[in-house]
Amino acid sequence: MAGDPEDDMLSWDESVFRDEHVFEIDYVPETFRHRESQLESLKYALRPAARGSRPLNTVVRGPPGTGKTTSVQKLFSELRAQTDVRTVRVNCQVDSTRYAVFSRVFEGIFDYEPPSSGISFKKLFGQIADRLVEDDEVLVVALDDVNYLFYENEASDALYSLLRAHEAHAGAKVGVICVSSDLSLSVIEELDTRVQSVFRPEEVYFPTYDVDEIVDILRERADRGFHEGVIGAPELDRVAELTAESGDLRVGIDLLRRAGLNAEMRASRAINVEDVEKAYDKSKYVHLSRSLRGLSESELALVRVLAEHDGEQAGSVYEAFRDRTDLGYTRYSEIVNKLEQLGLVETEYADVEGRGRSRSISLAYDPEAVLERIEG
Repeated sequence: MAGDPEDDMLSWDESVFRDEHVFEIDYVPETFRHRESQLESLKYALRPAARGSRPLNTVVRGPPGTGKTTSVQKLFSELRAQTDVRTVRVNCQVDSTRYAVFSRVFEGIFDYEPPSSGISFKKLFGQIADRLVEDDEVLVVALDDVNYLFYENEASDALYSLLRAHEAHAGAKVGVICVSSDLSLSVIEELDTRVQSVFRPEEVYFPTYDVDEIVDILRERADRGFHEGVIGAPELDRVAELTAESGDLRVGIDLLRRAGLNAEMRASRAINVEDVEKAYDKSKYVHLSRSLRGLSESELALVRVLAEHDGEQAGSVYEAFRDRTDLGYTRYSEIVNKLEQLGLVETEYADVEGRGRSRSISLAYDPEAVLERIEG
């Protein structure tokens, strides 16, 4: 005989979550599965720093949601706990200029932000290098989402300054980890020759997780984040299938959290497949939401114009953008290129009668989903 239906209902002060923080994107798990060889490669590159020498520079590449940032955070945490090595992770989606990168490094070393104006780059750089020499410390800087520095044509200057620090300030020991999720970007080839001559990095690749690995990772996350019995094998398998389709583990982690919230909305103690399917309508846009958060006002303006003028000729899109921003064609073209590199838009050249070749531009996502996330 079935139990009392009310036993399956949550009371107002109960939750399906044991620890909801486990499902946040920046959560660093205690056990980190299926990235053992990549972690070993990174440790190999960083080992000289623990001995007081400059570490090997490294380029970390792989699709979004494959554990690159988590690996760096985990190793930086170990270095800080066990050595005197200074570690600074810079989110280049937010800090996308050389000055912004060094401001974040300054903050990591001095534990306070530099003045927002009135201090030159040379002085900022000098104070950082002098402190490293004075304290005889090794600095490792992770340029996370370094592709954003390339989109803004700031990568060569930022890397040049970091890699040449020991020449301007004898005794300064700095190593760099470049983390890129843009597989179309060749980090080395896109740098100036002056940087290429000193940047000979180790390369560590993070492939997409396969379905078995996804199930394994999400099961552990679910065990930590949910109370016992909240999610069963069929529901977890469906989360894993949808995650594998997207190729991004972050989709699966977000999907677990939203499915849990959907179960709570029904006052249910357990997630069902419908909770998962409904959650996926939002979780599948994790990459879109993250990309939009890193855009400037003028870049967002073009995305909004594209969403509102979906399917129209490129000329009318540019005119609407110019009317809204007063920006010229050169800047418009630069923004289109950046949005294409981010996977937000798709462009195609076609022959137009009487006008030669023309570029058509379309959003890579549903326009309504894009507008909803911009306005939201």
